[in-house]
Amino acid sequence: MGMFVAAFIAGSVFPFSSEAVLTALQLAGLEPLRLFFAATLGNVGGSMFNYGVGTLGRMEWIEKYLHVERAKVERTARWMERYGAWIGVLCFLPILGSVIAVTLGFTRANPWLTLLTITIGKAVRYAFIIFLVAQI
Repeated sequence: MGMFVAAFIAGSVFPFSSEAVLTALQLAGLEPLRLFFAATLGNVGGSMFNYGVGTLGRMEWIEKYLHVERAKVERTARWMERYGAWIGVLCFLPILGSVIAVTLGFTRANPWLTLLTITIGKAVRYAFIIFLVAQI
């Protein structure tokens, strides 16, 4: 449960390192597969929270409460014109990932495709981290 909460917070716009928590828990002996699912689901949940806030469509709120600059949302929206909801795969990126998720919601990208692409990106990242920690 702690891994899920840490990943949810990290997946939202709040600054937090779920990777550090994942690494510590894995090194402490917790089962990697359970950590993978908890981290992935929590982090996807955080990004979908950002997507939901973006769907509210109020740039003033996005800037004020999420501290996401209008220029970043507009720049990401231009990327979306080219790649559509597939840009959600990049939601695993620090800082930029939150902007992408908010923009996906703001531009009303297909929620199911958004969920799929965000899940792919997050799952690959956590699988990679778990693999690397297992090598220690």
